[in-house]
Amino acid sequence: MPVALLALAIGGFGIGLTEFVIMGLLPEVSADFAVSETTAGYLISGYALSVAIGAIALTLALTRVPRKFALLGLMVLFIIGNLISAISPDYATMMVGRIIAALCHGAFFGIGAVVAAQLVAPERKASAIAFMFGGLTLANVLGVPLGTLLGQAAGWRSTFWAITAIGVIAFIGIALLVPAHTGRNEEAAPAVRTELAAFASPQVWFSIALTVLGYGGMFGGFTYIAFTLTEVSGFSSGAVPLLLVLFGVGLFFGNIVGGRAADRDLVRTLGVLLAALTVVLAVFALVAASQVLTVVALVLMGAVGFGTVPALQMRVMGYADQAPTLASGANIAAFNVGNALGAWIGGVTLAAGLGYTSPLWAGAGVTALGLLVLLVAVRAPGGERRTSVPVPA
Repeated sequence: MPVALLALAIGGFGIGLTEFVIMGLLPEVSADFAVSETTAGYLISGYALSVAIGAIALTLALTRVPRKFALLGLMVLFIIGNLISAISPDYATMMVGRIIAALCHGAFFGIGAVVAAQLVAPERKASAIAFMFGGLTLANVLGVPLGTLLGQAAGWRSTFWAITAIGVIAFIGIALLVPAHTGRNEEAAPAVRTELAAFASPQVWFSIALTVLGYGGMFGGFTYIAFTLTEVSGFSSGAVPLLLVLFGVGLFFGNIVGGRAADRDLVRTLGVLLAALTVVLAVFALVAASQVLTVVALVLMGAVGFGTVPALQMRVMGYADQAPTLASGANIAAFNVGNALGAWIGGVTLAAGLGYTSPLWAGAGVTALGLLVLLVAVRAPGGERRTSVPVPA
């Protein structure tokens, strides 16, 4: 893999850390700013909403900017946002920092996925995208536990200072390693009208729907997994962080394997993984009372769930091949919409008194709906079965 992909992965690592590490630091943040934990939790939901907005707005605004310089500008935004968080004197300033950092999230992954695909041979495009997203999975496996420990030991601000430093490293790496022109057509970057025209393709919308449902199904089960692990499986609350590390290990390896499989046969990979994820979520709900089987199911849920990511991203880029950047950013927004949808549906099942395994059943249902959308998509005009979807060079 080109060394430039490492710079993109470092950026992805920093962005993933920014998104998720706050979950482990909410008690410290709420105590420092003298706000309730519920109010502190808005730092998470505010970030997610800003990701969805930035994925569309900033990607659209940067369509005429050379992709390398767009990525550098986004990393500057990331650095500024986390710097504001690190020095914020009050809750409102902290929220501003979170929003600024989040705005770059979707555009970075959307533009970065296009750049990653253009850095390698056609048969390795999905693997290249998976490598970049590997930074995001490492943020879950290593970054979040270590960032939480750092914040607890040296104060939560120290974690955001560390994330700011990671942003600086990523900026330097992109500046030095990513070529100025990452594709033969970049000099004639598509106009905004052309980028928007990509959404006239029903297959682009099918792809976005697949992302919302396929990824949302996993998060429907994952959002409330701590309750499942403690209330059904019988693990202590102290064991939950270690179990989440195992989930992150599944994410990491699933991402790599899913990327390689998508390079060989994108449609089949998506179909197999969505079907497998549906089964894994349902079986997890059935065996959650067994600690041994719960550990196995947790790792499999992470591996199969995140294994879909390279294929989902590659599919939307392929069907928007004349103007992939905005469609790629929109698909990143779709991942976050899926997160919100899955969490909401899982919450509805809990509120209805259906038990702590009900979010897993709900996630299985959402993923099964995603599989149905895939079957409809491949039979719709322009969606005929094929072993790969072309991604622009």
